[in-house]
Amino acid sequence: MNDKLEALDLRYQVLEAQLNAPETYNDPALVTKLNREQRELEPVVTAYRNLNRRKSDLADAEELMGDPEMAEMAKEEFAQAKKDIEALEQELKILLLPKDPNDGKNVIVEIRAGVGGEEAALFAHSLHRMYSMYAEARGWKVDLVNLSETELGGVKELSMVIEGEGVYSRLKFESGVHRVQRVPETESGGRIHTSTATVAVLPEMEEVDVQINPADIEMQVFRSSGAGGQHVNKTSSAVRLIHKPTGTVVECQQERSQFQNRDKAMRILASKLYEAEQERLSSEFESQRRSQVGSGMRNERIRTYNFPQGRVTDHRIGLTLYKIDAVMDGDLDELIDALVTADQAERLKSGEEA
Repeated sequence: MNDKLEALDLRYQVLEAQLNAPETYNDPALVTKLNREQRELEPVVTAYRNLNRRKSDLADAEELMGDPEMAEMAKEEFAQAKKDIEALEQELKILLLPKDPNDGKNVIVEIRAGVGGEEAALFAHSLHRMYSMYAEARGWKVDLVNLSETELGGVKELSMVIEGEGVYSRLKFESGVHRVQRVPETESGGRIHTSTATVAVLPEMEEVDVQINPADIEMQVFRSSGAGGQHVNKTSSAVRLIHKPTGTVVECQQERSQFQNRDKAMRILASKLYEAEQERLSSEFESQRRSQVGSGMRNERIRTYNFPQGRVTDHRIGLTLYKIDAVMDGDLDELIDALVTADQAERLKSGEEA
């Protein structure tokens, strides 16, 4: 591990020199590329340099322990340095874990009402609001692509693109079945109903990332549907793409022009085909699932939102939080941090067993 860390430190120094060179600034694309690489290396290099500094402090403290006047202070410094070294070594192990190649990508989030009729559709609407508020708090951009609503304002299904720094790395554990237990507004007897909604989180792929034969795609155009008024397009600008070999169907109707809707629909289709291929590989190599925290399969129940008890429980890691209102308002970091930590722990364990 030490050789690898030393090589990364040297590379970081080279990047610093390149970024400080006047001629570099004549090439904006190069500056962007170097800055990105530097940002990726920075946490590792900082931890590595801190580790070396604390190792030096440990050696100094060990020397001073032979001095009667300094022995007590040196013992304290020795113990603290040893503790810091252990923590930094663990941090570096996590930082050096192989990165998910999709972690830096934007995502497509699909939400569908499941079991529970209108109440399931209203819960799907609540999940849309929750993810939108979380994205807004993190400075991400949310772009609604397709929306099918019920008369009471529930969501039958929707697709949205979320763009920003590290979006997939934060949201990839949200795929699966979300269950809600609450008294519906339409329920006069006060009985608790259980409903579900399904969430799928796909890394957004460009057409070039997935090979798609144009002859395999049937394109249909239609008028956008909506609540009426000025927001409904009078022209057939909405686009439906059908991938004939797999039967995959994608619709996009939120943009004004047919060209924009087709472009967005193609990216979603590429993402869906990529996801289908990943699921196929995952089922072939079940022992090498990307994470024991959850496979991201849509039929896997991952979380329960119990309103009467004010709790949210993530079943994959056994975490229960009694802050349901905050969670539904987009305060997801505590849940997501715990899922990320559990995933890292599992991958460290798998690496040690290998």
